[in-house]
Amino acid sequence: MHSPFPLIRWAFIAGGVLGLLGGLAWIAQRGRDSGGDRRQPAAAAAAVGGAAGSDSDRLIEQVAGGVCRLAPAPIALPAQVHEASGVAVSRSTPGVVWVHNDSGEPQLLAVAADGASRGLVRVTGAAVEDWEDVASGPCAAGSCLYVADIGDNQARRQRITVYRVPEPAPGAATSAAAEALHATYPDGPQDAEALFVTQDGGVFVVTKGETGPIALYRFPQPLTPGAVARLERVVELGPADPRRAGRVTGAAASPDGRWVALRGLHSVAFYRAAELLAGRRSEPVRVDLTGAKEAQGEGVALAADGTLYLVSEGGRRRDPATLTRAECTLPPG
Repeated sequence: MHSPFPLIRWAFIAGGVLGLLGGLAWIAQRGRDSGGDRRQPAAAAAAVGGAAGSDSDRLIEQVAGGVCRLAPAPIALPAQVHEASGVAVSRSTPGVVWVHNDSGEPQLLAVAADGASRGLVRVTGAAVEDWEDVASGPCAAGSCLYVADIGDNQARRQRITVYRVPEPAPGAATSAAAEALHATYPDGPQDAEALFVTQDGGVFVVTKGETGPIALYRFPQPLTPGAVARLERVVELGPADPRRAGRVTGAAASPDGRWVALRGLHSVAFYRAAELLAGRRSEPVRVDLTGAKEAQGEGVALAADGTLYLVSEGGRRRDPATLTRAECTLPPG
């Protein structure tokens, strides 16, 4: 009779081989699962940032996964705003945004989401040197539009002006009288195209970055119409860069107060408002806008429902200015 021990020994060896094969299969499946996770923003963040993942890693991965989804095609704007330079979401009339030219008459055009005109309003008491942006925000009248006459390509203006006007009804021919908020820079004339207004009434200007560094400036409070205020320099966001692609062409604050969007010709950067307004420079969340195919991206606005509005100049004279929408879901600020 043969001893049973060799059979038992072979049984243990066979069991070990089967166990090893099972372990390898489990590892392979985990690898496939991990590969699938990379297509999910939250899982990708954990992979990049470690076991938990840092907030900035999660934000970057979510943007890569499509935080902002552009509408299929831009919308042609009416011919009155061929040189569309700024855009603001109405606080008084749902479904309306305000746009303007950077030169010509002191007028604001109310536009519906489909690009149709809802009325051209002349801003009483305002003049145009170089209108570059517009923002909606609070004021004593309840809701106001802040029109930024701040452009200065040669960085020579002795002062800039922001016109504050109670938001008109889209069908009005003229607005109420505008208040002129004049200002100078603490470090000499600057070229700027971007303005945003926070929900507490703070007024901020961001320089373009061609004639000097990209920097954030704040109007001192309280705002005094007619007087010439000295702006406060809050933080430098980048060095001077004469390349057109790097310039800041528009700005907007989100209605919930969490984000500030700064746009360029082909991208938009979302900054955490609390850090930015406190003068802390941090890496923003960036979204590529090349898919919008804008001739010259100029303005940006954020609605309470997360809709991002973009306007572009028309480029060649026969091409219309455009309005582009994107649906954005931003993480907690």
